[in-house]
Amino acid sequence: MIIAATKKIRRMKDLWFVPSQNNSALYEVRIEGETQTCSCPDFEARGKKCKHIFAVEFSIQRETSIDGSVTETRIVRLTYSQNWTAYNAAQTNEKARVEELLRALCDGIVQPEQKRGRPRLPLSDMVFAAAMKIYTTMSGRRASTDIRECEEKGHIKHAPHYNSVFHYLESEALTPVLKAMIEESASPLKAIETDFAIDSSGFSTCAFVRWFDSKYGKMHNNRDWIKCHLMIGVKTNVVTCAEITGRDDGDATHLPLMLATTANRFNVAEVSADKAYISTKNLEAVTALGAVPYIPFKSNHKAEGAEVWRKMWHFYQFKREEFLMHYHKRSNIESTFAMLKAKFGPSVRSRKRTAQVNEILCKVLCHNLSVLVHSIYELGIAPTFWAETAPAQEIEVRG
Repeated sequence: MIIAATKKIRRMKDLWFVPSQNNSALYEVRIEGETQTCSCPDFEARGKKCKHIFAVEFSIQRETSIDGSVTETRIVRLTYSQNWTAYNAAQTNEKARVEELLRALCDGIVQPEQKRGRPRLPLSDMVFAAAMKIYTTMSGRRASTDIRECEEKGHIKHAPHYNSVFHYLESEALTPVLKAMIEESASPLKAIETDFAIDSSGFSTCAFVRWFDSKYGKMHNNRDWIKCHLMIGVKTNVVTCAEITGRDDGDATHLPLMLATTANRFNVAEVSADKAYISTKNLEAVTALGAVPYIPFKSNHKAEGAEVWRKMWHFYQFKREEFLMHYHKRSNIESTFAMLKAKFGPSVRSRKRTAQVNEILCKVLCHNLSVLVHSIYELGIAPTFWAETAPAQEIEVRG
């Protein structure tokens, strides 16, 4: 059944070509008439029906009517069309449009008042430079060329030294500003997104950690990592809220706050999450917004407790197929993490924890800007920022 569902089975007259499930081999299957054969080693050794013959049979279902006519029903794979004109335009213009969108976001950053000392570079320019460094996926020194080009285009007044960019990334006060920019960068899609998913994933660091595994009785040595919690819109993969925590931090406790942050800009109709998020508090947080929580229950859970718990437990048990149709929208957040890590890297360069947090937030911000660029070409949106919300708060960075 897996082969029939996931592999491309081709037919040439009465001969079927079935791919191997484990390698690149292609087997010849004949199922016409009384004799069924396959060229795979299993059939040649046993002389009995193999999984490749079964795969062909699963691909074709025959129904014979009373008059003797035969109706063939073939399994058709669901495919999605791609607007290649819009996709190519978005890809070829992405970097230039990301710079424009990032500049528009940075214009909402309030410049802190400076009472003494030598004049500092505009805070909005420093945030712009930090985000562009992450977007280029290069080190601070190598990214200096791109930042100087942004100065020539008029996106920033003066290209900062790479050490200045490092100092700003190490500031704890920069974290809330980046979070606000992430949330605001998602707001142009509020008319499109109503269904959301939440999950977490890890980003590796340059540090190593050792621990003793009591189960297997041996020491482990591996890279340390920090956890990134995201809530996303399942249609465009835009991130509506982000939280960065330690590697041992749990998932479930973050849902109410991240959901409330998302609800500030979006109308939430449903929320999908895996079993790690199942709790009465989380179910009540979702239903309080008039939304439906699609969080599966564990095998030992029972229909006992709060009303929302009992209601969703019965829904999960007795309307499983309908439940799963909504729950599987959660798969889009796996795609979001895959997109984010493939494009901007699964690890962080920074050594200090605060800089690591801000670096990941910059990755998320750059991801959102890339999503917006594609939405401009594919959905025809015209993003505007800070129209309905307050600009990013003031911060003070010393150095």
